Amino acid sequence: MGHQVIIFDFSVIRGLWETRVKKSKERQRKEKERLEQSALEKIKQEWNFILECRKKGIPQSKYLKNGFVDINEKNLDTRGKNPELKKSHALSNGVNKEQNKFIFQLSGEQWTELPDSLKEQVYLKEWHVYNTLIQTIPAYLALFQDLRVLELSKNQINHLPAEIGCLKNLKVLNVSFNNLKSVPPELGDCENLEKLDLSGNMEITELPFELSNLKQLTFVDVSANKFHSIPICVLRMSNLQWLDISSNSLKDLPEDIDRLDELQTLLLQKNKLTYLPRALVNMPKLSLLVVSGDDLVEIPTAICESTTGLKFVSLKDSPVETIVCEDTEEIIENEREREQVEKEFMKAYIEDLRERGMCKYAVSFLQMQTYIVTIQF
Repeated sequence: MGHQVIIFDFSVIRGLWETRVKKSKERQRKEKERLEQSALEKIKQEWNFILECRKKGIPQSKYLKNGFVDINEKNLDTRGKNPELKKSHALSNGVNKEQNKFIFQLSGEQWTELPDSLKEQVYLKEWHVYNTLIQTIPAYLALFQDLRVLELSKNQINHLPAEIGCLKNLKVLNVSFNNLKSVPPELGDCENLEKLDLSGNMEITELPFELSNLKQLTFVDVSANKFHSIPICVLRMSNLQWLDISSNSLKDLPEDIDRLDELQTLLLQKNKLTYLPRALVNMPKLSLLVVSGDDLVEIPTAICESTTGLKFVSLKDSPVETIVCEDTEEIIENEREREQVEKEFMKAYIEDLRERGMCKYAVSFLQMQTYIVTIQF
């Protein structure tokens, strides 16, 4: 008795597969062409060029063309062909070498603690420690009385020592994207502090009232934490010009927020605000207000029609897909990375627009920027 043998015509299957591949490649080609012709690609090119200019010390404002930067590589070689720029660059190198004697820099995940030799270099004026696995800052920090800048971003720091209050000359403190859950009240003794960045710690819920003493602060960033309201101490910072409290859990703003009469930029996006107080109109120097519009049910007409030069930007939140993951720490780390990308992009664009005197375009650029960030995640 014979067996039945089923014979397939593989040429037919191969033909179907080749047709699908061709269609897929055609879709990819059209998508690539669409992106190349869109405003997003132009903004991406401009952003890359801005970064390149900053690395090489070239003012990009000289190479503007039709609202976007002319990405001609010849422009990047200008400094090398200009003898005056060469001379200036050589002089600046000499100054930098002298200044570097007072700057301590450390990075890399091989570092789990600060080197012992550091405690002997009390003459230092700046610390720049980033992307390490360091968890604690030693108490001998108090010995560095000349310290002006303390940059400790993107580490694993879980608390700041009380001795930080001994740094009377400190002007910049950046402990963003660490594991802080609180801030020591002694920080309020750093009376000359001008910039405070606590963003991306994810767990800070309040600031000590003692920080009300920081009257020289002009920049405060507490975004990507767990604040339910603007801390009272922040409302007492009379010289504050920039406040970023985005990506928190704010449900309302204090009615006396207009006490911050020097405030110029207020970033509130990605909170749970349902209304905005009319007091915002009474802030004479407020020029940029950014909120998320998904939960807002009441916006005073006076804000949108303000004659004070206020740029009101309402962004629509895009839901971010949550990846199911057994490791909670991995979820938090992914959230930190996303927040960091969004923050760096927005800050760089706002600063660049102001440098180039293009504040009138702030609304449209910020809306484009938000779309770019959204589609990446």
